[in-house]
This record gives sequence, C-alpha cells and structure tokens, in this order.
Amino acid sequence: MADVLGKLKGAILEFDEDAALEAAKEAVAEGVDPVKAIGALAEGLNELGEAFEKMEVFLPEIMLASDAFKAALEILEPELKKSHKEGEKAIPVVIGTIQGDVHQVGKDMVATFLTTAGFDVHDLGVDVAPSRFLEEAKKVGAKVIAVAALMSTTRPVQKDLIDFLEAKGVRDNYIVLVGGGVVTKEWADEIKADGYGQDAIATVEIAKKLLHVA
Repeated sequence: MADVLGKLKGAILEFDEDAALEAAKEAVAEGVDPVKAIGALAEGLNELGEAFEKMEVFLPEIMLASDAFKAALEILEPELKKSHKEGEKAIPVVIGTIQGDVHQVGKDMVATFLTTAGFDVHDLGVDVAPSRFLEEAKKVGAKVIAVAALMSTTRPVQKDLIDFLEAKGVRDNYIVLVGGGVVTKEWADEIKADGYGQDAIATVEIAKKLLHVA
C-alpha cells in the first residue's frame, strides 16, 4: 500500500496527470482505503503549496498538479461514496473562496473531502461576496458556511462575512468555518469563527464534530 500512496503523491509533485490516473487505478485494484489515497494526493498538493509560497514552483505547475489531482479523484471518489449509508440524508454545506480572492485549489480539495464524507456541498466558486454566502445558505437550508482565503489582503473579508451575519441577526443560525493558506487558529478565534480547518481532512472532522455527526 505504501508504494501506491507514494506513487499518488509523486504524481502530484511531478505534475503528471497520466501517472496520477494510473496510480489511482492501482489503488482501487489493490483495495487501498480511498481516504488514505486522497490523503496522499493532498500531501503532494500541500507540499507544492509550500513550495509556491517560497517561489520554488509557479502557477502553471500548480495548475498542472491540480489537474492531476482532479483526474485521480474521479477514480477514487466513487470508492468513497460506496461506503456511505443508503438513504442517509446529507447535511447541506455552502463553501467558497471569499470576495477578492480567485484561488481555488485548496477550496476545491475541502469541497471534495466534504462531499466524500457525505455532506451535500454547494460550491459557490471564487470571489464570493458575504451576501452571496448567506443567500445560498438560506436557499439550500445549510447550517455550515465554509470560507477560504488564500491571500493576506482578502483574509479580512472573512471577518466581514461574520459581521454581515451579525448585522442581519442570523449569526447564530450558522456554523462558520474558515481556512486557507493565510488563515490561522488565532485569526479564527479573533474573528469569532466557529472552527478553523488547517487542511481538508481537518475541516471535515471539525464540521462533523460541530454538527455532532459520527
């Protein structure tokens, strides 16, 4: 199993979509836990994210790695869904990257992990205004709003969202989760977010814990 996980991570680090596809198929054939397989892919993306911050890799490479991740995910996601209980009602979650920010790789990863964990994810994409988060949450009956910020200049808009919910008198109706490369637990505490996800897996665990979902 370790060999397959290494191949998955390596394919991401080498920006190799074909290799990621083959490794994903191998993981399924060998019965590798799909959560661990996706975790290996995520490790590769996280390492590239750190390298990107240090300007050791650049946006074209990040986009190629993202394509490789998505290709492998198409193979692995059905395996995750097989473990879901039939007839189980999914809990709606609204997710998006905050207004002014167009980064999506990290947000996409969190959305994927939430989906495969059984949540009904409504992904608003990038550059999402606070009012749009609330509009969608009301529309789909969501109890969770997950907000990503990947730039120091857009991080304050996460606070704007919470202030907006307060101003509308609906703050207590929603669990607000924040995350992203520039977000810390200290920041989440400062703006009175309900939870902070350091990565995709942590975000899912926090959502489950706050919603009392097994």
